Amino acid sequence: MSNDTPILPGLSPVDGLDIHARFDGGAMSSNGGALLLREAGRGRKLSTLLASCIADARDPARVIHSYASMIQARMVAIACGHEDCDDLDALRHDPALKMACDKRPDADTGLASQPTLSRLENAVNWRMLARMGLRMIDAFCDSYARVPSRIVLDIDDTVDLVHGASSFRCSPPMRATPASNRS
Repeated sequence: MSNDTPILPGLSPVDGLDIHARFDGGAMSSNGGALLLREAGRGRKLSTLLASCIADARDPARVIHSYASMIQARMVAIACGHEDCDDLDALRHDPALKMACDKRPDADTGLASQPTLSRLENAVNWRMLARMGLRMIDAFCDSYARVPSRIVLDIDDTVDLVHGASSFRCSPPMRATPASNRS
């Protein structure tokens, strides 16, 4: 029997140990944390909750990806550090991301592509977003045995080096002096 598995010869040893690189590992992923996210979110069904806020005018006979599955893919990808929708074009067949979205890792159909996800993002209007926000608040409150008396939502997503310490706190505020005190 011949071994037709391609190898990468000529790698230098490390601390006296030979290095053998092979390319027969099958589909691999660096997104193993996605499976932990899946387990953590299983009972919450946030993607289904959010998808229920979006009016789906698509032809059901032509739908491959549900809104819930697309939202799940985006949430998991973002949590794994792939914040750009374009990343899903390369990652739509990633086995860990597929499993995090309840797809078999060897399924022929991957996750939704960037154009499909962009159409979803553009289908959402402000009323749908408002419903999503209210349902997320309800889901948050439902996660407690007793509803908190106060909830603070910090929605500022800007990367501002002054955040939390206004620019006036960094240096003394400018004060106007009366004209009679000016020299």
